[in-house]
Amino acid sequence: MISTGELRKGVAIELDGELWQILDYHHIKMGRGSAQVRITLRNIKRGQTVERSFQAGTKWPRASMEKRPVQFMYRDGDDYHFMDSDTYDQFHLTAEQLGEAAQYMMDGMTLDRTSYQGETIGVELPVTVDLKVVDTEPGFAGDTQTGARKPATTETGLVVQVPIFVETGDTIRVDTRTGDYQTRV
Repeated sequence: MISTGELRKGVAIELDGELWQILDYHHIKMGRGSAQVRITLRNIKRGQTVERSFQAGTKWPRASMEKRPVQFMYRDGDDYHFMDSDTYDQFHLTAEQLGEAAQYMMDGMTLDRTSYQGETIGVELPVTVDLKVVDTEPGFAGDTQTGARKPATTETGLVVQVPIFVETGDTIRVDTRTGDYQTRV
């Protein structure tokens, strides 16, 4: 069981017979009465996002999710094909099921498959990924204002704001949680 005092972003809970992931939460103390918690939840299977309020001290069953290492093999239209690293079983997920994770995936990449009651829900990315820049504008001398940035398109189609010294052909490290440039590799 998980109570309102143990809430964390990314935790999955069971609510009304469905699986929900906590996106955000705020504790609210009214002038009178008990405290409340306002939670932004995303339905893991349907992708629906809702905001609900609960009394402080409410408890929900924590969803037991299984994680297994998988390898991303290839993309075929909107289908992304994976192989379980232990059993060599193959499966696919749609771009809709993957959400923004699809923008960070490259062939051969190792990820964690997240399953709930034997059904694949999605994949969990590493914290950072290294992507090759395929298109960006050239940086010019004199464009060296503090924090000057320009857009760069990576090999997966992801557009990242990078410093002006990054050029086409460079490999950059991107944080998958925020989508921000970290460093040139």
